[in-house]
Amino acid sequence: MSDEKSWDDRYSGSDRVWSGRPNDALVREVSDEPPGTALDLGCGEGGDAIWLARHGWRVTAVDFSQVALARGAAGAAAAGVADRVTFEHRDLTAGLPDGTYDLVSAQFLHSHGDLPRERILREAAALVAPGGLLLVEGHADPGPWADREGHDHGDLRLPKPDEVLAELRLEPHEWEVLRCAEHHRVQDGPDGRPVTRTDSTVKVRRRATAPPP
Repeated sequence: MSDEKSWDDRYSGSDRVWSGRPNDALVREVSDEPPGTALDLGCGEGGDAIWLARHGWRVTAVDFSQVALARGAAGAAAAGVADRVTFEHRDLTAGLPDGTYDLVSAQFLHSHGDLPRERILREAAALVAPGGLLLVEGHADPGPWADREGHDHGDLRLPKPDEVLAELRLEPHEWEVLRCAEHHRVQDGPDGRPVTRTDSTVKVRRRATAPPP
């Protein structure tokens, strides 16, 4: 599902795909950070971007889906933060936006098909300003319904946090690892009942002044 039409079809199939709330990991890991510029990769319907804007960030929010972006823009306008969020239609496989950012966030950037996730995340790291953060949150297991027909994540590679960190290929003298760990999260399953998932958090900061290698 890495092509635009597939994502548009998914979003068009219901009035809302996601809850509209920000991802728990984003709130947990960023709440104490001073606001600056942020890049939200795979922003979906804009829950994270709107939360960041409400907390003083200026956000560039990008996604494959025009349908999702339109919902995000409407949500930002309703929240009174439309002037702080730029929603941008972009195929991440073709490249990321220009510039540098105090926060680059990739929340559950999983997709079927040929999405080159590792390469995209390495390109994302290159956009982090000195002193800024890269936050990568992902699923570390497919969930208890993995064997059910139609399950969204059954055929995806879901790397462990140490694998994500290794694939970023960061220079240790340029980056500080703040978190590289799994954690449990409760979410609603397809039948509406709560289930426990294991997620992966990688949070790294580009050193403001890199020591000699």
